[in-house]
Amino acid sequence: MSNAIFNIPLPPNDPISSYKPGSIEKESLKARIVELKSQQIEIPVIIGGKNIKTGKTGKCVIPHDHKKVIGVYHKAGEKEVNLAIKAALEARESWAAMPWNERTAIFLRAADLLTTPYWRNTINAATILGQSKNAFQAEIDAACELVDFFRFNVYYAQQIYKEQPLHSPNGIWNRMEYRPLEGFVFAVSPFNFTSIAGNLPTAPALMGNVALMKPASSAVYSGYWLMKLFKAAGVPDGVINFIPGSGSQVGNPVMKSPYLAGIHFTGSTPVFQNMWKTVGDNIAKYKSYPRIVGETGGKDFVVVHKSADPQIVATALIRGAFEYQGQKCSAASRAYIPKSKWDRTKRLLIKELKTVKMGDPEDFTNFMNAVIDQAAFDTITGYIKFAKRSKDAQIIFGGNFDDSKGYFIEPTVILAKKPKFKTMEEEIFGPVLTIYVYEDKKYEETLHLCDQTSEYALTGAIFADDRDAVQLANKILVNAAGNFYINDKPTGAVVGQQPFGGARASGTNDKAGSYLNLIRWVSPRTIKENFIPPADYRYPFMEEK
Repeated sequence: MSNAIFNIPLPPNDPISSYKPGSIEKESLKARIVELKSQQIEIPVIIGGKNIKTGKTGKCVIPHDHKKVIGVYHKAGEKEVNLAIKAALEARESWAAMPWNERTAIFLRAADLLTTPYWRNTINAATILGQSKNAFQAEIDAACELVDFFRFNVYYAQQIYKEQPLHSPNGIWNRMEYRPLEGFVFAVSPFNFTSIAGNLPTAPALMGNVALMKPASSAVYSGYWLMKLFKAAGVPDGVINFIPGSGSQVGNPVMKSPYLAGIHFTGSTPVFQNMWKTVGDNIAKYKSYPRIVGETGGKDFVVVHKSADPQIVATALIRGAFEYQGQKCSAASRAYIPKSKWDRTKRLLIKELKTVKMGDPEDFTNFMNAVIDQAAFDTITGYIKFAKRSKDAQIIFGGNFDDSKGYFIEPTVILAKKPKFKTMEEEIFGPVLTIYVYEDKKYEETLHLCDQTSEYALTGAIFADDRDAVQLANKILVNAAGNFYINDKPTGAVVGQQPFGGARASGTNDKAGSYLNLIRWVSPRTIKENFIPPADYRYPFMEEK
């Protein structure tokens, strides 16, 4: 492999389209939304490039108008999973043998295609309709972040391939070969980020692996358009196979396969823990030890010091807790605010929340939209009902909800009287923020409380103008968040700037959007070549005097 191909520069982040009134991008996106909404598509299982219709179907509905069906998808079962494994393994040899720069060209092309009006509008519109994201949230996710994943992954892959042994003595050539894993990777994606759904199968594929892509059942629609993008970019048939379906019908046969080489997962902590346990139970059956990479839940915090500006805090809480209806694993879900700043922060927070509009994302003036489905609606509203009944909490804003047309839940703020109230501890994954007010003098104690309250350690933020307070928080909360923010909301990690991932119950912290993730998808082979091998087994120390 010639070093001459290692010339890919560090890419810039994809610029964010603002969709300002009267702009061409706004009008073209709106037109594509109308176009996609006006038709109902049939989505097959895709195995080895072939469309398979199983007859067992599910519906793709619009969360903010759940009687509107925009797609019917066929569900994979054990038969289709086995066919997908076979197709992936058949594609593996030629894909793994393809020079890395040829694979690179495919994903750089995918990035460039996604910046063109047709693909950008299509993927964004599919995300807006299928996942009820407003235009800005769809833009930063489905377009910008996915473009960044493609481009930055290529750059980081180059860095990995360039890493070679430091020394080769005269007569010897030492080198390192970065092989793909021996088998297939199971890529299991969540509903909330189209970019994650795109990255989970393609990051391993870039490194020469083949993948089975299982989208969340509530995001099959955008997942299907991603498959069409991969095809347009030139991903060979069988390299990424599309197998929507239920977790048990798809997951169980996948996990039993001796060729399972890796799991690339984003989703709930219980599901990931069960998958890990299943791997352990089947460990003797596998051809190799599967790589397990996962990003799971979060109970993300904001700790405010008495030196912080309440206006900045209130803004960060609204954006951090309620953008995309709080359906981000990084969303601000609990906040600790000092008593001396509480009254002003509360006034500002409620004043601004009263201006928040909620409704159809096709109306670009809406800040919030619908939660993803009935199950999410029921779970989230269950926590709100619990808080309403409890003597240990008070709802100071919101608390209303309606699922008659769409799954709408008001931005809800709970004031907890106890620091370990249920909604301060458990992941809700919706537009619910719980606040605990602490005595100013107990700042350090509150930092320890924050660290010990949740099993998760994904994201967190500290707001303070006092540098000593920042330094203390940084020290005490060192293990409480894989992505830690100082005077900024705990959401919005950007590829190439803040590699994303958490530890504890939040995942394996393999940092999507960095070389740390890509290195998990290769199996290095050290090669030593001796140009002048010895012809005599004797060593000098054996000679007689």
